[in-house]
Amino acid sequence: MGGVISFIQKTVLSIIRPSRPLNTIAVISGVTGTQLPPQSKDYANARYQYATSSYGVEHHMDPALIVVPSGKDDIIKTLQYAKSQKVAVAVRTGGHQYSGASSTAAPNIQIDLKKVFQGPDDRSVFEKGGETFVRTSVSWGLGEFNDYIGSRGLFVPHGQCINVHLGGHVQSGGYGQLGRSFGLFSDHVVSLEIIDANGTPKTVTRESDADLFYALLGGSPGNLGVITHFTIKVHRDQDYPGARGLKSLYWYSPATLTRLLGILAEMADDDNFPRNYDFCVSVLSSSNKLLDWFTEGGLDEKMREEHPEIYGDDGLPLWPRAIIVYAQWVPFSKTDKPDMSWFDRIGEGSIFDLPPETKPMSQLTKQWIFTNIREFDKPYVKSTHLTKSRTLVKDGWPEWMAKRIDALVRPDANRLWLSAQLQYFGGRFSQFTNNADNGTSFSWRDSTLCVTADAFYGPESYQLALDWHAKNESEGIGPNGKFSKEDRRVHWGSFGEYDLSKAWGFYYDSKEKYERIAAVRKRVDPDGTFTPNTFSVPRTIT
Repeated sequence: MGGVISFIQKTVLSIIRPSRPLNTIAVISGVTGTQLPPQSKDYANARYQYATSSYGVEHHMDPALIVVPSGKDDIIKTLQYAKSQKVAVAVRTGGHQYSGASSTAAPNIQIDLKKVFQGPDDRSVFEKGGETFVRTSVSWGLGEFNDYIGSRGLFVPHGQCINVHLGGHVQSGGYGQLGRSFGLFSDHVVSLEIIDANGTPKTVTRESDADLFYALLGGSPGNLGVITHFTIKVHRDQDYPGARGLKSLYWYSPATLTRLLGILAEMADDDNFPRNYDFCVSVLSSSNKLLDWFTEGGLDEKMREEHPEIYGDDGLPLWPRAIIVYAQWVPFSKTDKPDMSWFDRIGEGSIFDLPPETKPMSQLTKQWIFTNIREFDKPYVKSTHLTKSRTLVKDGWPEWMAKRIDALVRPDANRLWLSAQLQYFGGRFSQFTNNADNGTSFSWRDSTLCVTADAFYGPESYQLALDWHAKNESEGIGPNGKFSKEDRRVHWGSFGEYDLSKAWGFYYDSKEKYERIAAVRKRVDPDGTFTPNTFSVPRTIT
C-alpha cells in the first residue's frame, strides 16, 4: 500500500484523495453498463492492454474500477461520481498506447470505450460544399474504419496497426504511410464531440474553441475530456486516378538493409523531393507471423512453392528474418507521372519480382495495414524518435543504423526480437510539414524521418534489450548523434521517463506550446479529473 500512496503523491496534479482503502471503490449508482472492480472475475482480462506485458507494475495499470458504459449517460454519471469523490479517470478506446497511458492505478477509474459506440448511428458519410466527410465514433478499430470508408471509394491517411482504435489514434496524430502526401489523420478533423470534466456534452471546433481544439489534437491525449465521436474530411479515389503502390518482401541481410536505408536517407536529405512519394522500411526478426503482414497476394502459396524449406513437418512456416517495404506514388495533377526507376531501385532483390500495382488509394491504404495485434508476444523496450537532419547520408546514418539492427537480429540465441519501422516524412512539399499551423498542436513538423525500433525480449534477456537500446540512444541521439541532434519523441510512441513534467521537452517543440496546453487544462479540468497518471500535462507549470 505504501508504494501506491507514494506513486499517487507524485502525480502531476497532486489530487486530493478520499479517505478509504485505495484498492476499493463503490459501484457507481445509475450506471447501466458493466462495472468491474478488481475482485470481479472479468477484471484481469479487462485491465489488460498492449503495455501490460512491459509496464504493468511500474506504470500502475490497476484501476480501482473499470467502467464499460452503455452510452453517454453512463459516461456522464461516471465523471460526476469521479469528481465528487476526487478521483481521476483514464480513458481507453483500444489500449494500444505503448507505455500504458490509457490506464491508471487505484483509486482511479478507467472508462473503456472499445465497443461502446458501434451502432448504426455511430458512423455516417455525408457531403457538404463539394467535399466528403465521415462522422465516426471512437470505438471502431482502424481496420474496421478503413473497411467502412474504403467500401465507399474513400480514404484518409492513418496508421498501420489494425487493433488501434480511433479515440487514441485521433488524439495522437495518426502517423502512417500517407504522411508526406496527405499529412496526419488528425489534420483532417473538423469537429470533436466530447463530454467534459463536469459531465457536459459539447462539440469542439477551431471556430468554437480554438484553444481546446488545439489541445485535444496533440496536447495531452486522453486528458482533456472524453471524446465520443468526431467528424473528419476524407478523400475520394476518383480524384487520384493512377495511384501506385509497391509492397515488397526481402530476406534479411545487412547489405540489403543498408541499401534500402540509403534510399530512405537520400530522400530525407533532399528538401525538394516531390510530395507524391511515401516510403517506409520495416525489419522483423525471425518467428514473426509474416502472413499477418501480407494478407493479399497469395504469399503462403508462393512461399510453399518457392521456399518449402521454411515449412516444418506440421506444415506451419518458421519465418526467417525479413525486411518489408511500402512504397507509394499518388498523382496530384493530370500531368503528374511516376518515376518508375524509383520503384525499380527499391524493388531490387525482393523475394518476388512484383511490379508496383496501380490501385485506388482506398485499396492501397488497406494494403498498408498489418493484421497482427502484436508483432511478438513478448515484453519490449520501446523506442521512437524523429529527426530533422538533412545530412543523414553524409553522417553515415544508413550504415550505422544497419549495424545497430544487425547487432540485435543477427545472433541466434540472444532471445531478442526486433520490430523496426523507418519512415520518410520530410521535405518542403510534405503535407506533414505544411500542415504545421492548421490549429492542432502536434510537434516536430519539420522532421524528415521517424524511426521506431522496439526490442522484444525473452526471459533473462531484459538487460540485453536495455543495453542495445542505450547504445542506440548514446550514439544516435545528441549533439554528435548519427540520427538526430535533439531528442524528439511522439505521444503514441512514448517511452522512458513517465513523468511528463520532467519529459515534456521530448514531446513538445516549445515551452510556449506546453504552457498553452497547461492553461487549457486549468480552464477545462481544474480539479484534475482527467489526470489519472503522471503522463499528463499539468494545470500549472513550475
